[in-house]
Amino acid sequence: GFLLTLNADTNTYSDFNQAKSRGGEQHVVGVWDKSEDLYYDALKDPNHFSFYMLDQSNVQSKVVYKGTKPQDFEKSEKLVLVGEMRDDVFYASKILMKCPSKYNDQLVEVNLDGTVNQNNY
Repeated sequence: GFLLTLNADTNTYSDFNQAKSRGGEQHVVGVWDKSEDLYYDALKDPNHFSFYMLDQSNVQSKVVYKGTKPQDFEKSEKLVLVGEMRDDVFYASKILMKCPSKYNDQLVEVNLDGTVNQNNY
């Protein structure tokens, strides 16, 4: 299984600029930029979700995810994207969300096939 914690050393993560220069699959941590619109139309294309994220260096990038919009995406406090940067767009193959919890911290992993895994860290 794939377990990733947000408490891990952030040196294992890239920001958008590093993801662009390194190429290949990268992990980028950040937050959803709520000042920008997100796009998801389940009727037109249920496998296309896009939004803007600010990475840990406060750099903004458009993110495209070829899957359904994760449930409770708007409630997420922090995101970890797994994917690659092409030109100025980050194409995510996986979205991990840290959602607020009254009793514990959980990391929710959303896979392209729509399955969801929850892990405590």
